[in-house]
Amino acid sequence: MTRDMAYINDNFLKLQAGYLFPEIGRRVAAFAAANPDKAPNIIRCGIGDVTEPLPQAAIDAMHQAVEDQAKRETFHGYGPEQGYAWLREAIANVSYKARGVNVEPDEIYVSDGAKCDTGNILDIFGHNNVIAVPDPVYPVYVDTNVMNGNTGAAREDGSYEGLVYLPCTPENGFVPGVPTGHVDIAYLCFPNNPTGAVATYDQLKAWVDYALAHDTILLYDGAYEAFVTEEGIPTSIFAIPGARQCAIEFRSFSKQGGFTGTRCGYIVIPKELMGKDTQGNKVPVSQLWNRRHSTKFNGASYIVQRGAAALFTPEGQAQCKALIDGYLTNAKLLCEACQAAGLRVWGGSNAPYVWVQTPNGMSSWDFFDKMLHEALVVITPGAGFGAHGEGFFRISAFNSRANVEEVCRRIKALLS
Repeated sequence: MTRDMAYINDNFLKLQAGYLFPEIGRRVAAFAAANPDKAPNIIRCGIGDVTEPLPQAAIDAMHQAVEDQAKRETFHGYGPEQGYAWLREAIANVSYKARGVNVEPDEIYVSDGAKCDTGNILDIFGHNNVIAVPDPVYPVYVDTNVMNGNTGAAREDGSYEGLVYLPCTPENGFVPGVPTGHVDIAYLCFPNNPTGAVATYDQLKAWVDYALAHDTILLYDGAYEAFVTEEGIPTSIFAIPGARQCAIEFRSFSKQGGFTGTRCGYIVIPKELMGKDTQGNKVPVSQLWNRRHSTKFNGASYIVQRGAAALFTPEGQAQCKALIDGYLTNAKLLCEACQAAGLRVWGGSNAPYVWVQTPNGMSSWDFFDKMLHEALVVITPGAGFGAHGEGFFRISAFNSRANVEEVCRRIKALLS
């Protein structure tokens, strides 16, 4: 038999038409091209990208880091793949220990972002795990499992065979309950993307208790933890007793410090966390991740890590808080505008996202088109986050105050 080309990974062919956000971009670009007179007035509240400048503390630190790279005496080449000690120590001390949470610097692995880590973590797990995901859910969790061969074919509603879907609905406050059966790996995200929901201590404890009873590993995405302002809402899964034996936590500087275009994040894997090989022997998960990280990654940029470390100084913390407070005020305004228009609304506090039910039973993509064509506002259709996202849409508060106030006016005009 003649073979004249390389085989591809067939799992990619199982993916739906396109990743959600490129599809949004395609539709917006097509509308803008067909309506050049309207294109300049389009306001994008779809993708969760920040709009405001970086905190000055990070800017100053990165300027100094550039100067370091200009002199032989202070030049830095390859750094530690796991991240520089001074950044890992700052994270452990300010983000965890100062809040009474036990995380050691050598359990932190610095990367170029939480999105990459949530996809790359699958490298160290086998293909015979039962995996649970919330629905609706951040699409990266599902799509990377499809790419990795952990699912069957796609169903008509966009879900995939082989995954356990955990419904998130108005009835449960968009916080998934623990599975009725056994799963090996479960994804959680709080504050939640896309719904803006947060989980209480008791709700997270129920998940930790389940994980300990079932030897389940929780993949906990805490990318938006800095937006939690309500007393009593945990900002880390490791605030729950027992979580160090069953959880991995992902975090990002993208929203905390506006690093979406600067790229830096980290993953926390406690030393106690164990997986098992095919013979049933226990293996430290951190050992596998460290090997994967060292083999496939050369470490985040020295300049970027200096900027990230500056976010943990008193000045940096104050500047980050001001940045987040601004986005939270945007979210509050968007919530109020949608409520005033008669829509059902969730999220918008403790999170930068507002989750809204579409009016009159419209599909989420139909309402996306209506908002784009009639209000010149880009939102995110809930169906792109999963079958249970149908009938909802997400509005991002990441924008200027002037743009958010204009979006509020347009929502009122469109729906009044």
